[in-house]
Amino acid sequence: MLPGPCVLLSDIHLGAAAPEVERSLVAFLRSLPGRARSLVINGDLFDFWFEWRTVIPRDHYRTLAALADLREGGIEVLMTAGNHDGWGGDFLRDDVGLTYVAGGVWRGEIAGWRTVVEHGDGLRPVEDRKYRALRSVIRHPLAIRAFRWLHPDMGTRIARGSSTASREHRLFGDSGAELRSIAHARLTIDHDSDLLVFGHSHAPALERTSGGVYANAGSWLADPTFLLITPERVELRRWTGSAEGECLDFVDRIAEKALPES
Repeated sequence: MLPGPCVLLSDIHLGAAAPEVERSLVAFLRSLPGRARSLVINGDLFDFWFEWRTVIPRDHYRTLAALADLREGGIEVLMTAGNHDGWGGDFLRDDVGLTYVAGGVWRGEIAGWRTVVEHGDGLRPVEDRKYRALRSVIRHPLAIRAFRWLHPDMGTRIARGSSTASREHRLFGDSGAELRSIAHARLTIDHDSDLLVFGHSHAPALERTSGGVYANAGSWLADPTFLLITPERVELRRWTGSAEGECLDFVDRIAEKALPES
């Protein structure tokens, strides 16, 4: 269970993002103490992340330090694996202190909402078929072990080239419509969830369906939007540099029906 208020964001793509994007993210993270009790990063915090046994990427130490400070300050931080940073491990868990979900899917409670958080890569049945096959190969333990034999500079150069090609090829022409359709279908049959959160499409969304609430925080890389989850409502907000930011949309929790009088 993650306590509320909970802040949720996704798809920052550090490494591909301009320096001012990371500066805004660090400022945002530094503003959370006193305003949030938990933080969820729903995949693709990094455009590429890999942990060699004694080496980690140096580019994002300000963000990692800000996350470590949040954990030391008592704020719980959960990160699901995205398609660009699915090779996290002991450093993120032990040194930074994150709860890192390598499988990319987390189910639990956030501020009292029964929630499923999933990055969303590989879910589209036709468009993502080739990617699902590739993912099973590049995330295999043998492939990870082989990649560790590369010098970090060479490995990073290869991976970043692949990440850039993947990101440009993957741009959603449907503005996230198919992931939205998948979410609606899931919520219709999943009676154990109140809230389903995807990322990946870079398309912010917040709407009530017949089976629950579907939300997508959008992409901090393109526009610094995030979700704020409290026991009473889910809000889609934009970071403006101020303490609270700008509320773009919200969905209130529906009160449970009272039991009939006997």
